[in-house]
Amino acid sequence: MKKCLVVDDSKVIRMVASKIVTELGFDAIEAVDGVEAYNSCQDSMPDVILLDWNMPNKNGLEFLRDLRNMPNGGNPIVIFVTTENGVDHIQKALEAGANEYIMKPFDADLIRMKFEQTGIL
Repeated sequence: MKKCLVVDDSKVIRMVASKIVTELGFDAIEAVDGVEAYNSCQDSMPDVILLDWNMPNKNGLEFLRDLRNMPNGGNPIVIFVTTENGVDHIQKALEAGANEYIMKPFDADLIRMKFEQTGIL
């Protein structure tokens, strides 16, 4: 089964996103910030990552840059899921290695569409 790492400091967002990806046939793993996400990736690299931007300890952009420098860190599809909608934020995310970008709030249809667009589903 493919694995999806859901990284967000909001427990509610993690629960909702995990439920959606589980219904899409993925094993959902959760992390509360970029540090926990990095450690999770060291243990087992996921197939796809839903990543928040604004988090304590290590934000999403910092985590993404670190991820892409890890062995096999270029493999996961990374989809930012955030309230940051400025063109400069989107550009920074894509330059750092994000594959897609979703604005909060999101729903199951939007996540399914992004998974299909990136070829993970």
